[in-house]
Amino acid sequence: MAHLWLALSAHGYGHAAQAAPIVAELRARHPGLRVSVESALPRELLERRFVPPPFDLVAAAPDVGMLMHDALAVDAAASCAAYRDFHRDWDGRVAAAARRLAAARPDLLLADVPYLPLVAAARVGIPAVAVCSLHWGAIHAAYCDADEDAGAATQMLAAYRAARRFYRPAPAMPMPELDNVVDVGPIAEQGRARHAELRAALGLETGVRLVLVALGGVPTRLPLANWPRVPGVHWLVQADWGIAGDDIHPLEPLGWSFIDLVASCDALLAKPGYGLFAEAACHGVPVLALPRSDWPESAALLDWLKRHGRCVEIDADQVRRGDLADALATAWSCPGPPPPRPDGAATIAADLDAWLGAPRPTLQAPLP
Repeated sequence: MAHLWLALSAHGYGHAAQAAPIVAELRARHPGLRVSVESALPRELLERRFVPPPFDLVAAAPDVGMLMHDALAVDAAASCAAYRDFHRDWDGRVAAAARRLAAARPDLLLADVPYLPLVAAARVGIPAVAVCSLHWGAIHAAYCDADEDAGAATQMLAAYRAARRFYRPAPAMPMPELDNVVDVGPIAEQGRARHAELRAALGLETGVRLVLVALGGVPTRLPLANWPRVPGVHWLVQADWGIAGDDIHPLEPLGWSFIDLVASCDALLAKPGYGLFAEAACHGVPVLALPRSDWPESAALLDWLKRHGRCVEIDADQVRRGDLADALATAWSCPGPPPPRPDGAATIAADLDAWLGAPRPTLQAPLP
């Protein structure tokens, strides 16, 4: 039985959302595929949203990601300090990760996009690939001091370069510092558009438009309770926001899959992030994009969504006041291009067959 080791960043939900369609493709190609997931994301969330069981969970944080004030604002000082701490005993971390992989003996490691497992896999001869629209080396460089944090930056890039491939799904930030990049199409789970059924479940009339508020898993609350009503518009929000209103509905009690909600809504209110932008474009759903100007990936994501979907950028003052009626009208009045085909996962899975169908590797001796 082939064994896949999936290492996931726990910086929000986007990395798991990006990897999930690849795992689904691989399971279809390799019935009985054993999957081990290494991540700090909780099992319940992984099972419910991203990786259906069975899988083995290795509860660990294989990277730092970025520490956030909220979904839109990076805590740069805390993040850079966390990276310095993570890399202080880099050799010890690599050795421990290598021992864990040597004991598990997977046929292939897929990282989205922790870098420590990549270099650990290379140490013991396990084939390893990465997939993501960003890499933490580039994100780290945008916020941390080039001199003070040069050691961590060098180790990060060396780890990413150790991957056999770095699959870069559209849309993605440039990665000129990596020489193993393979460009592929978008990765997005496909949902069912159930517009009438969703409105019936909420007790709404047919003509009501639904806007899904999605912030990608980093705890953040928008001031919806103070927003003026937009005639004919209702909002779907997380239940734990505790917001009540005739035009505001919690999404969890519906019991729907998140991707079916995306496919069945009339617009998303979302931060620039790979998963939500790719899913919106591939379902033809317009997006009101929250401001996230300092995030290095934002420009590439916004440019792609404006070319392949419908996207209206809004500013912080509009969000504070709830002044979104005109932005929504603009999003709905723009003709959308044909939705792009989300064929990235299938392309990657086909390429990975060579490793999952190959004889098990002869491992190098684990590090002491």
